[in-house]
Amino acid sequence: MPRAEAPTGELTVDLKGQVALVTGASQGLGRAIAIAFGKSGAKVACVARNAAKLAETVEAVKAAGGEAVAYACDVTDGKSVDELVEKVVAELGGLHILVNNAGITRDTLLPRMEDAQWDEVINTNLRGAFLFTRAASRAMMSSRYGRIINMASVSGAVIGNPGQANYSASKAALHGFTRTVARELGGRKVTVNAIAPGFIESDMTAALGDAILDEVQKRIPAKRLGKPEDVAAAALFLASPAAAYVTGQLLVVDGGMTA
Repeated sequence: MPRAEAPTGELTVDLKGQVALVTGASQGLGRAIAIAFGKSGAKVACVARNAAKLAETVEAVKAAGGEAVAYACDVTDGKSVDELVEKVVAELGGLHILVNNAGITRDTLLPRMEDAQWDEVINTNLRGAFLFTRAASRAMMSSRYGRIINMASVSGAVIGNPGQANYSASKAALHGFTRTVARELGGRKVTVNAIAPGFIESDMTAALGDAILDEVQKRIPAKRLGKPEDVAAAALFLASPAAAYVTGQLLVVDGGMTA
């Protein structure tokens, strides 16, 4: 299936002197966001379970002129998350930006969905974001500055998607979580926002096959799938000083699919 090219322009944001932590940084959107933040001058703490893939992301950030460190962690383990955030603050000199991107799918229709498929998705996609936000908020409130960005999805946060009751529930909940935490932390100059990507080129979407993706592309006004860099640009804006008055919001990046 032919893919339309994304615009080549890049958003210019100065994140020098800031530390960003990106979960799910070993591939896909997390990797693209880590690279974009590194190119913009932030020190990037790259977090995921797969140490080998994390090392590849770190090398990609460095190749782009940035600075990054890999931290292997199970995002569903509260003790590990607390210890990791404390380590990042101590080793990198603070924590200014958090991107809760770690997420998984275990798709099947509801009547066939097993308890484990539900629990695994909810724990990774929602509990993980809760744990990292709780830990990071302490450092951000203390310094009276922070940017928290949660990776939601048009599936759940905007529309439903058959076969994804677990995934959609996790993303809808993440949207509500974002709005509430934005109200709690706003007085300490910590913004909390969510991004809802649509169909983005990735291993996950490639698995759908060309026939399905051809039909999907026809329904998108932009006439192409999104690229990870499209989402990274949205994250850069929300992480920037320019977004100081933007909080509690859901930024949809889907080429107009849900317009």
